[in-house]
Amino acid sequence: MVLQKKIYNADKPLVMGILNVTPDSFFDGGRYTDEISVMRRARDIVGQGADIIDLGAVSTRPGADTPDQEAELQRVLPVLKMLRAEFPHTPISIDTFRATVAERCVEAGADIINDISGGLFDKRMLPTVAALQVPYVLMHNRTTPDRMAQATQYTDVVTEVIHFLSENMETLYRLGAKDVIVDPGFGFAKTLDQNYELMRRLDEFAVFDEPLLVGISRKSMIYKLLGNTADDALNGTTALNTYALLHGAKFLRVHDVTEAVQCRTIVSKLI
Repeated sequence: MVLQKKIYNADKPLVMGILNVTPDSFFDGGRYTDEISVMRRARDIVGQGADIIDLGAVSTRPGADTPDQEAELQRVLPVLKMLRAEFPHTPISIDTFRATVAERCVEAGADIINDISGGLFDKRMLPTVAALQVPYVLMHNRTTPDRMAQATQYTDVVTEVIHFLSENMETLYRLGAKDVIVDPGFGFAKTLDQNYELMRRLDEFAVFDEPLLVGISRKSMIYKLLGNTADDALNGTTALNTYALLHGAKFLRVHDVTEAVQCRTIVSKLI
């Protein structure tokens, strides 16, 4: 399968720059809450070489407040319309687990749906994705952010993540969806050791023969291992992004675009 040409060029992995318009995301919460700061961030993402802007209006960190659907729409739609007007040729991904939000955003010009729940939180999501005929990031998850720490019991984390993704992918294609990107869901209902087991066995996700997305930017699997903080986790992020690219990742979702693009350039000389 080949994703829409606007989205995916098989010649190189793609970098997704994160734009969180939330007050409480784990790393950049509250930084981009007005038009000036949002557009400055978007221009930086594009200017530094990102291929996709990943726009989200709901924090998924443990303990974060989850706004209702109307509040999410009120946050995300005005920003999406500004982005679409200024960057008409840059693909925009919408980070949402709500089918109605996904639908409204695609109507407003979004190109990709990035769902951290893999269809788990909203049973309308998978049928909506199929009806919209847009690329969909299918991520593994088990439960809501406030309960993730209690949902980390696996016999074999890699096998069970692949099974979850396989079942949902089968549903998507049965419904008529076209383009699916698989995401192992690093940091979601997984312990530190389980996250590294997923990364170590990343090659096994080639079983899908679909593009693989890795999103580990400044996550706790890095800074807890190193004994520092998210603010100090850029070097660890780059190390894991390098490993991911060498083991099949086709999308990197990142806060730090320049470093990810440089990482891609160097890895491209090795493979």
